[in-house]
Amino acid sequence: MKVVVLGAGAVGAYYGGQLARAGHEVTCFARGATLAALRERGLEIRTPEGAFPARVAATDRVEALGSADFAILAVKSYSLEPIAPAVRHCAQQGTAVVPLLNGVETLERLVQLGVPPAAVIGGLTTISVVRAAPGVVERRGPLQIVVVGEFAGRITERVGRIVAAFREAGVDARASDHIRVELWQKFVFIAALAAACGLARSPVGALRAQRLGRRLLERAIAEVVAVARARGIALPANEAARVLGLIDGLPAVMKPSFLVDLEAGGPTELETLSGAVARFAEEGGVATPIHDTATVALDVSNRNLSRIADTTLTRS
Repeated sequence: MKVVVLGAGAVGAYYGGQLARAGHEVTCFARGATLAALRERGLEIRTPEGAFPARVAATDRVEALGSADFAILAVKSYSLEPIAPAVRHCAQQGTAVVPLLNGVETLERLVQLGVPPAAVIGGLTTISVVRAAPGVVERRGPLQIVVVGEFAGRITERVGRIVAAFREAGVDARASDHIRVELWQKFVFIAALAAACGLARSPVGALRAQRLGRRLLERAIAEVVAVARARGIALPANEAARVLGLIDGLPAVMKPSFLVDLEAGGPTELETLSGAVARFAEEGGVATPIHDTATVALDVSNRNLSRIADTTLTRS
């Protein structure tokens, strides 16, 4: 199959490399040092089972992206608008777009940015992967899960072909006939974890170890579950307990990517996570004090940290 990777960071490069290794024709849309690295030596994929190179095509020109079977859209949510011209171009070429982004508003945002809704397939991934250097990514855990499904709830031929391609690449992939619910299930997990660890500026283990820290996690989870149900999302009856169980199973040193971004002082996905929970809650008349607090407190503190960093650089 022909595959386009829109966003050759950690997630996009990893799956692009795995698909290329399996014999699929992969083109990465990239810029700067990543583009140079891909053109010079291709991708290097590191896993707990070993490392391997993967040759891919690479371009920074939207018009050079030809028709493909599907495109993996794997950028941070705050980078969705800048990459929208490339997504629109791919869709106009007849390419199916599979976003692997955090949050539950990606389809609506893409439509607002001019992408035809029929081109977009729901997608999510569960993986621990980091960008070690331009063109070099490292998977740090055993999970590499991809779930794909039509928003209309059908298992279509194009979904089946995409799932088959991922499976050929060694990925634990499956089709879903209720992708909206599954996107919300992931959202409950990541939004709650990001809010609690972000407010505490702490890995998950230290929170779980304290009575009030665990209560913070429980309430952050419960708020997102309540918002989902107010919006008509048919989450299972035991969803809050299921998510808490997942968090209990995480390594104590684990930091959500949101906290890593927060500590770096750069842009974060706050508006996509707790910010979205707070907005949805206001629309549905649901109380979400944890996520309301996280939205304002983490936004203000991150802005203050950015100002301090800018002032320090100016004076040095």
